[in-house]
Amino acid sequence: MKKLLYTTVCWLSLAHAFGQDSTRITTNFKDTVAVKPDTSYWQKSFSGGINFNQASFSNWSGGGVNSVSLGAVVAARAFYEKEKMSWDNTADLQLGYVTQVGTTRKAADQLILISVLGRKIAPKWDLFVSGTFNTFFAPGYRYDKLPADQPRLKVSNFFAPAQLTFGVGVAYRPNDWFSLRMSPVAPRFTFVSDDAVRVRELSDGTFVADPTQVAYGVQPGRKMRTEWLAFQLQTVINRNLTQNIALNARYQLFTVYENLRNVNHRLDLLLTAKVSRYLNTTFGLIALYNKDFSSSLQIQQTLAIGLVYNISSFRQKRDPLKSTDPLPGRF
Repeated sequence: MKKLLYTTVCWLSLAHAFGQDSTRITTNFKDTVAVKPDTSYWQKSFSGGINFNQASFSNWSGGGVNSVSLGAVVAARAFYEKEKMSWDNTADLQLGYVTQVGTTRKAADQLILISVLGRKIAPKWDLFVSGTFNTFFAPGYRYDKLPADQPRLKVSNFFAPAQLTFGVGVAYRPNDWFSLRMSPVAPRFTFVSDDAVRVRELSDGTFVADPTQVAYGVQPGRKMRTEWLAFQLQTVINRNLTQNIALNARYQLFTVYENLRNVNHRLDLLLTAKVSRYLNTTFGLIALYNKDFSSSLQIQQTLAIGLVYNISSFRQKRDPLKSTDPLPGRF
């Protein structure tokens, strides 16, 4: 119920924001439709998609498992620019489930909010302050390497973990589809609000819940970890490869000065191919290396086709191959 209420509020807020717009063109790749005139310094964009897959078998000699999967993806951006000042706000939300043989499992989950306030100091350079927040919507479980009497083990939840990273530094923006932000001052706060996600590995390689264990770098008995002296670097690439294929990518590096050998890396990549005005195919990849989360490289990959709705009041570019997509700089 809480998730449904949260989603409804988000949609109503976005609808109200677009209702304030005036003179721009909204574009869904090469398709264009007119929208209300905009006399403000704000440019806004919204993209929402639903992916659905279903398979069923009855007396099928080749075997198979009945399954249903449903996923939703929302990406929104509000960008303010006047003279030398700019304020860029983006949101990327994703949640999906798959049901097989009466068992429902989470297939995708992501909540990322980014806000960047900048002031231009040269044609291609800005000074900026930023905030980045990420967590999950719903509980997550592992289903392998567990004791025989335990079908699943909780390993994540809303705000368990959650990370809030602030950044102060300089940004290099040579064009409208690439940017590089360097933050020599980047304090990070990591939260674990649910002790049920703390687990321990036994000698036989199985995992069990243990509230006395460190989780995501947060010590037992505590809800938060603070890393004050840290450096962050972010690179964003966002452009149309063709009229119907768009690439969005972000790379993030984070490290604390007291241990420069422990570097966190995160790569988010989204490739979108348009099939029709309201139908597209998306390939998503998230690669994460963070020793506080896991000693190994973590990868999440998704491939889906589904319904999508894009609306944008961003100014059109003359060359669609050099311009951004309906969600320029979504990361």
